[in-house]
Amino acid sequence: MSITIAGIVVVQDWKHIHLHSTGWLVFSTLFGIPLGLLLLTSSHQRIVKGALGIIILGFSIYSLSGRAPFELKRDNRAWLLVCGFCAGVLGGAYGMNGPPLVIYGAMRRWSAQHFRATLQGYFLPASIIGMGGYSLAGLWTRTVTRYYLLSLPLTLLGVFLGRAINHRLHGDAFLKYIYLCLAGIGALLFVQAITGKL
Repeated sequence: MSITIAGIVVVQDWKHIHLHSTGWLVFSTLFGIPLGLLLLTSSHQRIVKGALGIIILGFSIYSLSGRAPFELKRDNRAWLLVCGFCAGVLGGAYGMNGPPLVIYGAMRRWSAQHFRATLQGYFLPASIIGMGGYSLAGLWTRTVTRYYLLSLPLTLLGVFLGRAINHRLHGDAFLKYIYLCLAGIGALLFVQAITGKL
């Protein structure tokens, strides 16, 4: 599904992609995906998931608290490598690359259009690599393929609705929605870690 969405968005909005950021994020993700795949089959994933949930939730609450959130004035290679690596770990383990990328984009104050295009410019190659990893690990099955195909019609509808909403979001309001979504993801990860449900 990520490949479908990413491919459509890249074709639509390729002019808004930050190629430098995307390249470094994808590069560092390559090193995180194998660790995520190992984590998927390990007994420590609840601890890691809980820790990630707390970090994401903490960042979101701090950013929503009214204090000046941390801002990167320009691309920072260290932050790109850390966020890309964490995205690879989350993607390999849970198919959830997004939160570290969203945190980086929020710190860079990308516009809604640049946010959408750059993230999908990342997701296209990262999803292809991730699918290869799942196949090698024997995790891509006929059932997964069937659910993927069944989800396509609603996915396509969601892409075009999302594009319409994306062009209406600007500035602080957009960032507020980003932080709220991140808080929801962080809380979900923490609850899943406590209950043991994936």
